[in-house]
Amino acid sequence: MPRLRSHSTTWICILTVAIGVRLALGVWWQARLGPEKQFFFGDSQTYWVLGQAIARGDPYEYQSPDRRVFRTPGYPLMLAGLFRVFGDDMPVTAARALSAALGGLAVGIVGWWSTLLFDARAGRIAGWIAALYPGAVSMGAFVLSEAPFCPFMLLQLVCWTMAWRSASSRHATLWAAGGGVAAAVATLVRPSWLPFTAFAIAIALVLDSHRRRQLLIGAAMAAGLIVAMLPWWIRNAQVTGRFVATSLQAGASLYDGLNPSADGSSNMTFVPEFAAAEHTAEPAADPAGGERDTFEYRLDRRMHGAAVEWANANPDRVAQLAWIKFVRIWNVWPNDSAFRSWPLRLAVFFTYTPLLILGLVGIWRFSPRGWPYVLAWLPAVYLTLLHMAFVGSIRYREPAMLALTVLAAGVLAGYGRKGSALDEARA
Repeated sequence: MPRLRSHSTTWICILTVAIGVRLALGVWWQARLGPEKQFFFGDSQTYWVLGQAIARGDPYEYQSPDRRVFRTPGYPLMLAGLFRVFGDDMPVTAARALSAALGGLAVGIVGWWSTLLFDARAGRIAGWIAALYPGAVSMGAFVLSEAPFCPFMLLQLVCWTMAWRSASSRHATLWAAGGGVAAAVATLVRPSWLPFTAFAIAIALVLDSHRRRQLLIGAAMAAGLIVAMLPWWIRNAQVTGRFVATSLQAGASLYDGLNPSADGSSNMTFVPEFAAAEHTAEPAADPAGGERDTFEYRLDRRMHGAAVEWANANPDRVAQLAWIKFVRIWNVWPNDSAFRSWPLRLAVFFTYTPLLILGLVGIWRFSPRGWPYVLAWLPAVYLTLLHMAFVGSIRYREPAMLALTVLAAGVLAGYGRKGSALDEARA
């Protein structure tokens, strides 16, 4: 009993520190912006406006009926709950507090997963790392989708771990279905996560010898994902007359990464030019005799087509950009000039680099132990490949760093390549 009480006390401390440092950074950041400026990132304003619209019961659109599938509703729904409490004049610090709490939840899940894969000591080590690692702390201070995304991303991976280790097919199916629902929520927060489940299932069928079990888990997870996504898919079909899996920003995001002036960073100044061109174009009639496509859908297709056309004509530049984006994602210090003071550079370098090295050592040591350990580095591979096509930023690596923290904690806890009795029995 004293040992259990000590363990609980430790975790109370970890979570208190995790939420506290994120909230403190959020308050400091808001004070740094000043009263005239609510947000530093443009994305924050879009989530804010859509959250207000949901809370008021207004149509779900961003500033215009031509932007009704502009953002998936996951994060705006969370903000809408706060607007219901605080009203339209909600202080930005309330949203930052929500990010801090969600960041604390992610820390708790990292510790849970590490305990499952190793032991309670490794779980505590992972918890402290995730609580204090600056990249993770920053995600819990901004009004951005990373804070709500990370807990659900991690929850999917934990559910997959539990499904893989379950002794019965029934329990495996239930855990997998729950992981699919978590994947759907993560997707509704960050649309780029949608292909991950299919990507991971394909990798599992190649790397894991238990293919029948992975097929069962994959089918149940896909079912949970589809069921949870259905309301959004139905709504999009009603709005656009088309199947839209996530949002109608994929074309703009792809052109952002693949265009004549692309340099690996994000610069969406081209959107008004494309919108003007689409406004003057005559929309093609539906050959089936139905209604014409919505402006929002046509604009997305126009930018997507332009990106693909340019990429096909410039394969050498596409390959060069892919490398530039890779470096931007895994850079040892910030890319943005606004965050490149030497104290900040050194802070990022001396915290990120050791964690990355420990994570890489963990990949080498623990991957032979089975699928749950592979899951811990798959987000890094997936997000890297994704953003080598779109745009690169250290912001996009931070969710993957939380998963790598699990392996890093195993290294620090003194584990070697030999698996536990449970893992050996499953092999």
